[in-house]
Amino acid sequence: MDLGLEGKGAIVTGGSMGIGTAIALDLAREGCNVAINYRRHDTEAKKVVEEITAMGRKGLAIQADVSSHADAQKMVDTVVKEFGGLDILVCNAGINWDGVIWKMSEEQWDQVINVNLKGYFNYNKAAALVFKDQKSGRIINISSINGLRGKFAQTNYSASKGGEIAMSKALARELGKFNVNVNVVAPGMVMTDMARNIPAEFLNKAVDETVLGRIATPEDVAYLVTFLCSDKSRHITGEVFKIDGGQYI
Repeated sequence: MDLGLEGKGAIVTGGSMGIGTAIALDLAREGCNVAINYRRHDTEAKKVVEEITAMGRKGLAIQADVSSHADAQKMVDTVVKEFGGLDILVCNAGINWDGVIWKMSEEQWDQVINVNLKGYFNYNKAAALVFKDQKSGRIINISSINGLRGKFAQTNYSASKGGEIAMSKALARELGKFNVNVNVVAPGMVMTDMARNIPAEFLNKAVDETVLGRIATPEDVAYLVTFLCSDKSRHITGEVFKIDGGQYI
């Protein structure tokens, strides 16, 4: 099935590991040139670029702090120059620093909000400036079911993920007349390297919450993102897609 992605330029934030890597590689398989950002994982980022270029696509790994407005704008400008344009933005980079609110420090709150919410604003704004002028583009913001339902000991994380959803809906209204689609993908538990380090009792609880009896793989998320970046989803915008095996219900 031709998704109409051949030659498109894409940015995937947080693309050096986990879900971000799976998204970057799946977009490349469908024909995209893909740039990823990283902050510390230089080796992993270079490996992802090697895999992208092995598919015959252009790949870039750019060190950029997503919470920095200047870094975000510089990365978008670089990608437009190197790829000859930008068509897709997938915001995926995020952190968590959990704790019940009465024990949560101001630093815990600020760091999670700065990366997860301000970071999305920074890249959404920089990409919107490009997409608005060219009258086309796709923005996919990776949130979480915990941005919809809340999660114990995650007031900061849940707030950031809920904020991403609200921001995306508002942006879909702003950019719709410019033929730009903005959507949200909200995963449940995903079997990343981080999840493998979670104590078994918590992982088993997440499995029990699902109706399918399994945890998603990063590729499960990537396939949905790629569809939302494609021509097959041209009439979908402002939506939140849970991908959680029924964990939310």
